[in-house]
Amino acid sequence: MRLLVPERRSRMNPDKIILFSKQPGETSFASLFTIKRALGTQKVGHTGTLDSFACGLLVVCAGNLTRLASRITEMCKTYQAVIRFGTETDTLECTGSVVRTAALPSKAAVEKALMQFRGALMQRPPLFSAVHVAGRRASDVVRSGAIPVLPERQITVYDSQILEWKYADGGVSAVRVQFQVSKGTYIRSLARDIASACGSAAHLAGLYRTAVGAFSVKDAAGFDLLEEFTIDSVLCTAEKVCAAEKQRACAEKDLSLRGIPKREWKTYLPKKNRSEETEAQLRMQVSEKAMCMNRALAEQCGFACLTLHNDAETVFRNGGKLRSSMFTVSPLSVPEEYAAVFTADGRFAGLLHKNSSGFFEYAFVNADMRFL
Repeated sequence: MRLLVPERRSRMNPDKIILFSKQPGETSFASLFTIKRALGTQKVGHTGTLDSFACGLLVVCAGNLTRLASRITEMCKTYQAVIRFGTETDTLECTGSVVRTAALPSKAAVEKALMQFRGALMQRPPLFSAVHVAGRRASDVVRSGAIPVLPERQITVYDSQILEWKYADGGVSAVRVQFQVSKGTYIRSLARDIASACGSAAHLAGLYRTAVGAFSVKDAAGFDLLEEFTIDSVLCTAEKVCAAEKQRACAEKDLSLRGIPKREWKTYLPKKNRSEETEAQLRMQVSEKAMCMNRALAEQCGFACLTLHNDAETVFRNGGKLRSSMFTVSPLSVPEEYAAVFTADGRFAGLLHKNSSGFFEYAFVNADMRFL
């Protein structure tokens, strides 16, 4: 069996999963700095990016649990989205440039169109996206002046519900919709296609991720700092985010014209720092809410749970050959792709993953086991 040996580190810094509420106007990458400082580690990674204008739940893995990121990325996600009708932008969201205008749709047209976008669908990703085309991000290709051809791909919309309406000039100016979707779904593309189906144009004014699998934003650090997500509050926030983006774009253009290398831009650009009080509050919440792996968390991640016999702990800790007799229940009877392993007294021992032959092998052994 192949054993991935974890880095040796202090027991004061165990592997953890953190639920974090990203604020609109900051990048997902920048959100990680608070978590790194709170946990005293550089080994962190989120399990699904949120665009800068969006807010809501980031599921962040730290330490060896970063190996779980691909598994959590596969989970279905729940969003609330404010779709603003009448204008479509090049990025399909509020910070882009308007490329098309159209009349506002009727309520009946919106309801009918929304019904068409449920179940298994083929969707074309936005041009401004992280989808790779010939080894380059589609967004980078567009910025270079070319128009990439993005193939459609299958997604699933498990559910959609309209939560709020806003009307103007005899039509629907905006709706707030809750979507539950599969991995790889672009809500921006859904907004574009729904608008097209009801004879209008639209873009996303706001996006709020409320759940990833069984993980809820209500349990996340910083949830109490998020503003209420309504059509009116989103439109107000969108104006502020757009103004900040335009100011930054102008500053970057100026730096480019002055011949300052891009790697030095961060020295000149305004920093989006929180107040010291808010940052301290967030770090404290991250520390308090960070979750070590236990059976309940393993089940939330969709893992099977296996228990080692007492006399098998040493073999497992040293990456010895896996045998069914090491566990209270045979791994051969487990249908899940991953299995979290625990000692008889409930300590997390490590993670197993099924190989191409259908047999479990080591994904990693919990570093704390090596100090016991």
